[in-house]
Order: sequence, then C-alpha cells, then structure tokens
Amino acid sequence: MRGTVAAEAAVGSGGGGGAAGLARAAGVTVGLSIAGSVLGLARDQAIAHLFGAGAESDAFLVAWTVPEVAATVLIEDAMALLMVPAFSAALARGAGTGDVVRGTLPRLLALLGVLSAALVAGAPQMVDVLAPGLADPSAAVACTRLTAVSVFTFGLAGYLSAALRAHRRFLPPAAIYVAYNVGIVATLLALHGRYGIRAAAAGVAVGGILMVAVQLPSALVELRGNRPALDTQAPPTRGLGLALLAPVVLFTVSRQAQVLVERFFAAPLAAGAISHLNYAQKVAQLPMALSVMICTVTFPAVSRALAEGDRDRARRRVERDLALVCVVVLIGSAYVIACAPQITEVLFQRGEFTAADTAATASVMRVYALGLLGQSLVGALVRPYFSTGRPTWYPAAAMAVGLLVTAVADAAAVGRWGAYGIAAGNAAGITLTAGLLLRGLGAHSLAVRARTIAPGLARTVLAAAAATPAGALVAARAPGALAAVVGCAAVVPAVFALAAFVLRVPELPYLLATVTRKAADDR
Repeated sequence: MRGTVAAEAAVGSGGGGGAAGLARAAGVTVGLSIAGSVLGLARDQAIAHLFGAGAESDAFLVAWTVPEVAATVLIEDAMALLMVPAFSAALARGAGTGDVVRGTLPRLLALLGVLSAALVAGAPQMVDVLAPGLADPSAAVACTRLTAVSVFTFGLAGYLSAALRAHRRFLPPAAIYVAYNVGIVATLLALHGRYGIRAAAAGVAVGGILMVAVQLPSALVELRGNRPALDTQAPPTRGLGLALLAPVVLFTVSRQAQVLVERFFAAPLAAGAISHLNYAQKVAQLPMALSVMICTVTFPAVSRALAEGDRDRARRRVERDLALVCVVVLIGSAYVIACAPQITEVLFQRGEFTAADTAATASVMRVYALGLLGQSLVGALVRPYFSTGRPTWYPAAAMAVGLLVTAVADAAAVGRWGAYGIAAGNAAGITLTAGLLLRGLGAHSLAVRARTIAPGLARTVLAAAAATPAGALVAARAPGALAAVVGCAAVVPAVFALAAFVLRVPELPYLLATVTRKAADDR
C-alpha cells in the first residue's frame, strides 16, 4: 500500500506539465494500460478457450456492444472531452472544482440510471437491431441485460477519471482496466460451469463496479478538498450545456458506430464471423490504444494551456503528440502485419479455438492494421478540437463522413470478401476521418503546422514499411509461433529505428530521450 501511495504521489506531483513529469505520468499510464491489455487478452483467451468462435461467443459479443460503446462514450472520449477541460478551466482560474461537481454529477447519475434501466427493458429489440441474422437471440438478450449495468458504472468511472486527470492524478484512472478485466476473468472462471456464456456478461457488471472502486478513494480526497468559487466570474459549468454536449456525444457515438456497422453486416455470415472480427480488432488495436495514451496524459496540459490563454504552448504540445503517436502506432502496425498468424496462434489457438479460426482471424487482423494510423490520428486530433471548451460540430461531421464510407464499403464488399471486406471498410472510413480532422484543425481549433508535420509522418511510414518485411521474414523462418512472436518483437523495432535514423524521422531522438529520462528518474 505504501508503495502504491508513493507512486501515485510521484505521478501526481510530476504531472505539472514539464517534460519529466509528463514522461513519468506517461510511463505509469502506459505500464498500467499494458497490464490492462494483457488481462484483456487473458479475458479473450478464456472466452475463446471455453466457447471457441461460434454461436455462444457471437451472442456475448453482441451484448459486448453495450460496454464497448459505453467505454468509448463514458470513459475514453465524450466524458473526457467534456469534463477534463471543465475541471482544468476551474483549476486554472484558481477556483475549486466543487461547482463543477455539484452542477454536473447529480444529473449525470440520474441520466445513467435511466439509460441502464432502458437497456435492460429494451434488450430484445436492441439485439434484433444489432444482429438481425442471429439464429437464436435468447443468449444475446440475457447477456445484454447483464452488461446494461456497465452504462451506470462506466459513466461514474469516466467522470472520476476526468476529475483525477485534471488534478494530475494519473495512477487510479490508469488502473481501471486492470480492475475491470480482473473482475471479468474471475467471474467467468468461477461461474462459467453453471451459467455458460452468461458468466462473461456478469463479469462485465462486476468489472464495472471495480472500475469505480479503484478510483473512489483518490477522487474523494481531491474533490473534498475543493470549495465553491468565491470570485464573481461565471461558474465553470456554464459551458457544459447542450451546445457543447451534443457535438461531443455525436462524434463519439459515430466513431463507435463503426463497430455496430461491422456486426450488422457480419451477423448473416457463417457462425464465428463476428468473433473473428472481434479477436482481430482487439489485438490489432493494441498499438493504437498505447499510442493514444500519450494524448490521454497530455490532454489536461493542453486544456490548461488553452484555459490560461497560452495557445502557442498548446500548439507545440499537440504537434509533438501527433508525431509521437505516429511513431508508436506504426511500429505496432508493422509488427501486427508481419506476424499476425503467429500472434493469433499464441494468444488464442487452444480449446475450441481451432487452426481454421486462427487463419481467419489473422487475415482479418492484417486488414485492420492498415487503418491503425487513421484510428490513432483520430484519437489524437479530436482532443484539441474540444480542449477549448467551445462547441464545434466539425469532428462529428468528419466522423459521419467516415462512417458513411465504412457502411458503403462494407455493403459493397461483404458479399464477395466477407469479413475481410468489412475490415477494409473500417480502415477506409477511419483513415478518411483522420485526414478531414487534420485538414480542419487550424480553422476550428489550433493552427498546427500540418506542412511541418507531414514530411516527418511520411518518413515514419517509410520506416514502418521497411520494418514490416523484415519482421515477416523472421516470422516465416522461426521454428514455432512463440519464437516468431518474440523474434518479430525484437527485429521490427530495431529495423524501424535503423530506417528512422537513416530517414531522419524527427521525433525518434525525442522519443528515445524521453524514455532515457524516465529510466533515469526511476533510478
């Protein structure tokens, strides 16, 4: 316990916006995020082992739509995009965040309770809409009713995460997915013999409660210490009305709707298609999730800089974040493309998950990887749009265009290419959205120097293109799947670093210096 408190204190005090503080915060966040992702893979492995890639796992994955959408809207995107700037603005003015809490939390909890109850009542209709091709929807309906609880718990967890990050307390928010996946895995292993796939859905409910529990002590300490603002300025909750809320929520829901579109088109395919798409997406998007952690840590710093009127500092931070995000996600993309079959075999091929499932999942995974740069850029670019606390519909419009492209591409490709066509539609739509967000950033938020960023991005893509065949060669010649996974993990970053050095990728020296500085700080 003392070690945990000391670590949190170090992260909290080091999050003051300096490079060393942000490096420590990013290190803790990425470390716990990796732990949460590993436990998430353990969760997926347990489900694959116990239920394979068939009708039962498809039923759970339809119900999984609820926590999947809730996590995006209520934790990762909308809640953070709304509340981090609100809390940061209050702190920048020297006022406490008590006014923000009193003006938002009671109404939020009431709304979350109503939404959870509505999902429980409307579960049959929801399953019919999401997956009309399911042969037997009863298991999906039962699982959906269990996962509906996550709307309430995720909303509260996301609110607490936003408050803590604005106060530069990064450890508890970074731990939420560790707690969440521990809850799912423990409940699944304890109850699957009696309740089957419903045990996984019950685990979602338990995990959501743990997400709140892991943050609540720290949140109470921070929020109890705040008092109402004594100045005569308008209260910081004034800007949290429908005008600001609507575009943020619409953007977030439109982004998550890509998954709904995929499952809609995959439902009539052979049993297991939804599962293959899910497993492929979960693994392929790990590099994206890690890269966006950079922006998660720096988002409060950007919001604080804008609240203080220092747009130049905010712009420099955003430009540096975009470049770093590209480096991290492209290394991961090269790795996934190079050894997707071996990764899938090591992670999932056991029990009911067959070699045929491995081949299908790996092929889809490689297609998904083509859109990872777009996914990461969307996650990084949208934050400065909403950091100013002013309403803007441009991100929602850009995401709607990308979603339309995804739907049209899926409809055109699913008949001929099945799940591969669906994954390609996803990659095309999100990449278009990233391009639109980058193009519109100067006019609607911060005037980043896109022409300065573009050459470095192009060189980073070339470095990844060089690393991919090198990793594929190692994977093809390795004596086994595990050896291929380990060998690629060493070769792909090494070849990428060499190519990046030759091509003079501008952010590589900064990334290495940040890692070195963090290691020195830890010592």
